[in-house]
Amino acid sequence: MALSDKLPLILLLSALAACAQPEAQEPAAPSESDACGASRFQGLVGQPGAVLGDMTLPEGTRVVGPADPVTMDYRPSRLNMETGKDGRITRIACY
Repeated sequence: MALSDKLPLILLLSALAACAQPEAQEPAAPSESDACGASRFQGLVGQPGAVLGDMTLPEGTRVVGPADPVTMDYRPSRLNMETGKDGRITRIACY
């Protein structure tokens, strides 16, 4: 079979492949790095730590100062708010 005889078949198969439905994509799961909802609080970075006293924070939230001892256990669902030496919020993350 010569190439000129195969060309229509190749073109037909290429056209059919282009019309195939793509596989359904599963919705993306929430990012593990934001399992605690830290993204909702990112606007507080740079604010005085005192603003946290007036807020209702998720249960288990840790507010950690620069010299505060903390456990090293990793819990992606735990919200952590770190403050610097000046008392301002420096970091908000899940760990």
